[in-house]
Amino acid sequence: MNTMIDRVIRAAMLDKAFYNKVEADTSLTQEALIVVILVSLAGSVGSFIGGMIGGNFGSALLALIGSLITGVVTYYIWAYVTYFVGTQLFGATADPGELLRVLGYASGPRALSILSFIPCIGWLIALAGGIWALVAGFLGVREALDLDTTKTLITVVIGWVIIFVITAVVTAVLGVGAMGLGAAGSLLRGR
Repeated sequence: MNTMIDRVIRAAMLDKAFYNKVEADTSLTQEALIVVILVSLAGSVGSFIGGMIGGNFGSALLALIGSLITGVVTYYIWAYVTYFVGTQLFGATADPGELLRVLGYASGPRALSILSFIPCIGWLIALAGGIWALVAGFLGVREALDLDTTKTLITVVIGWVIIFVITAVVTAVLGVGAMGLGAAGSLLRGR
């Protein structure tokens, strides 16, 4: 029986046959989104716990919400940017759904970010999960777009850079919001 967990494991194991299968199976589009939501939720929980350890409920709550929203939004942006770059720049034949499916399942290793709150090594665990997901995403994109390795690399890097910039901007905005919540909390406690 092929369950969602089995599919996420196959994606994380960089199973080329799996990526070929999932790119063509339109019935898995919604499940791929569910994977992204669950992975983003795991990262959100890690951010929330880290914020709570830091003693600031406001920033912890903002991190929880921000991480969840950012994870889902960047998934869609990366899939569509990758689709656009691959088809327009390199003449790949695919549809956005193929990229949504392969990138959704490829995001599974990012669930390690739930451990990001662990002092000293949490960031390293989260980074390893992110790199693993990027490698899985590369394989998925290569299979979905049917490009060679060099063209896939260029496509993925362009998409990743765009996602990195968007994430940095959103994080900066949310960070300013968290500082405001922290300052407001300090003022209220000071009364």
